Amino acid sequence: MSHHGVGHSAPSGARGVGEFAATAGRARPATTARQSNECGTSRRDRQNLARAVGFLAAGVLAVPLLAGCGSDDEGSKPLAGQDIVPVARDAVAEGGTLKMAVDAVPETLNTFQADADAGTTRVAQAVLPSMFTIDATGKPVRNPDYLESAKVIETEPRQVVLYRLNQQAVWSDGREIGAADFAAQWRALSGKDSAYWTARNAGYDRIAQIERGANDLEVRVTFDRPYADWRSLFSPLYPKDVMGTPDAFNDGARRKLTVTAGPFRVDKVDTAKKDVILTRNPRWWGRPAKLDEIDLHAVDRAKRAAALADGTVDVADVDAADADRITVAGREKGTGLPLQGAGKTSAKKLRSWALTLGMDEEKLPKGPKKLRRSIAKWLEQQHELRDFGVRKSLEPAYTQLALNGSEGPLADERVRRAVARALDRKALAKLVLTPLGLPAVPVGSHVALSGQAAYTDGSGAIGGLDTHEAQALLADAGWVAGGPVKAGGKAAGAEDGEKADKKKDDSEQGDESDGGHDGQYIVGEDDKASDMDTRDHQKDHAHGAPGAYAPKGTAAPRGAGAPAGPLAKDGKALSLRFVLPSGPGSETLQAVAGQISQMLDRVGIATEIHKVSDDSYFKDHIAAGQYDLALYSWPSSAFPATDARPIYAKPVVAADGSLNVEQNYTRVGTDQVDQLFDQALGTLDEGEADGLLRKADSRIWASAGSLPLYQRPQLVGARKDLVNVGAFGFQTPVYQDMGFLKKGAKVSPSPSR
Repeated sequence: MSHHGVGHSAPSGARGVGEFAATAGRARPATTARQSNECGTSRRDRQNLARAVGFLAAGVLAVPLLAGCGSDDEGSKPLAGQDIVPVARDAVAEGGTLKMAVDAVPETLNTFQADADAGTTRVAQAVLPSMFTIDATGKPVRNPDYLESAKVIETEPRQVVLYRLNQQAVWSDGREIGAADFAAQWRALSGKDSAYWTARNAGYDRIAQIERGANDLEVRVTFDRPYADWRSLFSPLYPKDVMGTPDAFNDGARRKLTVTAGPFRVDKVDTAKKDVILTRNPRWWGRPAKLDEIDLHAVDRAKRAAALADGTVDVADVDAADADRITVAGREKGTGLPLQGAGKTSAKKLRSWALTLGMDEEKLPKGPKKLRRSIAKWLEQQHELRDFGVRKSLEPAYTQLALNGSEGPLADERVRRAVARALDRKALAKLVLTPLGLPAVPVGSHVALSGQAAYTDGSGAIGGLDTHEAQALLADAGWVAGGPVKAGGKAAGAEDGEKADKKKDDSEQGDESDGGHDGQYIVGEDDKASDMDTRDHQKDHAHGAPGAYAPKGTAAPRGAGAPAGPLAKDGKALSLRFVLPSGPGSETLQAVAGQISQMLDRVGIATEIHKVSDDSYFKDHIAAGQYDLALYSWPSSAFPATDARPIYAKPVVAADGSLNVEQNYTRVGTDQVDQLFDQALGTLDEGEADGLLRKADSRIWASAGSLPLYQRPQLVGARKDLVNVGAFGFQTPVYQDMGFLKKGAKVSPSPSR
């Protein structure tokens, strides 16, 4: 979504929603001027995803329930604060090189292009102007390095914003930042010239005119329509050299940025060494950077702990397993394992030691010699990891259960609502967050997170865990317990998925899980389940849920009053195809999916879990609509009226008959939700806008296409002497303050949380 790092619109499946310093940084567009008829997505959407990355009438719902207010919200502050080891600048040593892990060397340094990624965002934050940045509560704030002031000075007949620039602000070539740069960016991103290969034009398409103000330091921006999120614009701001012509925009800033205006500049992009080198900008007028250099180095997620241990990087996003490994290394003073000697230790004993150490059982080599070498390497890495710590917070992003409402059983809103009422969202949040020591509070909004102004828990519009209500909704939709199933008939919800999988059998054989062919197993097929009272189940979940991922054929226990057999309708059993990524880092999603499957089985909904490769997860399944249930994450945004709308917009049938879904991969939407977003976008009253967004959120809950579960954990492995860097939460990183602790200086032992 927004390029500020608090809301980007590329979803995330197995991996994080970006790098730690980019705070959700897969900078993706919210709108596009050109649409495609392929899978109902735009050219921009297809490129985004290649990286990663009938209804009941709304009127039948009770009006008071949809007033935009849910249960008492906890939105007065973020659930978890920053963990960056903050110190004053005088405690930071001068000089040094900071090596940061990124997922890949950016394909482009232009954040407004479709293949921009988290690395692109990070570079832009360090080297380019941003008129507004994001604070610790997810709110946009004026950036004094570039702006003396920015405010709406006229609303009639049209909205006019006056920017007063910092008189010291200059590009690295010595030219003053001014109206010409603003105008060039507007023309490039307005969507009026298709020669510019832009990924988004949200907001820029509402501008009517940009002109110089009373002097060179003033820029007047006139809008042809009111735009509430005007603060989202010109952040980052590129020089007119990049934005001035289509050729310069399309190709001029992909691998180099000659002219910049931040505390750092781009020294070089080295694709062979997988590095982007940033060095101090000698023309920077603000607080000087403490570091001499920042190296962004591409490191695979599965190799982050090893890269930290061998000094390849100083700081990296890590998964829960690596975070635990770093924490354990900091506590250990020695292993006491007899790896020296004549080598007569049995492979079985060595394997036992390896598992005790926490090594991945699936990756352990066979044979004592290889095992011994593997263990020795592990211990050597553990020794080096003692110099690192884990900094943790919650990402400004949430994981949701997506329900594909375009066809099959989930096209019926009653079935979607039954799924929602069968879920214990608190238990799922505890499953993921409690072991990490983070607040396990379910996310209550689609448009904001706790701490942001628009946040209110709107989940009351759908209701909480109630298995009896779920069963009643299913019965009302015609799904009968023990109903006849036609011999050889496909289960409802799985037929289309099997057609799609047939095309991929050859290409995805390497992704088969222990569950059998094509990574598939079914939860709920065995009717010989042990009885379990629904109330006991609810009581157990009040204290958290086990993380076991049900093995093939495991039947979840059924609650009292649960269906005696599979539900069926029109000769088809009710079974939903649950698609998941299978790559490194997907273990948490798989554990959550296992718990969801068991919860659904208690009300008679069977699930078929299909693990697919990360490369095909979004492109071939989510974007293409080849799933019933899926888990992926959306970043939150400081500008939800702009950035959340395309995620929940009602799909529209194009002239050629294709379905344009924008970024609404659940294919569930209503005219009323669209209208509420449009109204919020067109008011300059922030309180009114927040109220409209809350109403939209309540209606999104009620339609049950997207069920937010939990805020994503943000885990960062960092060298212990690094300061002002780590898990930033909502806030835009301040690159000039990052560095190493000065000798003799001390920091508070507790994180800033």
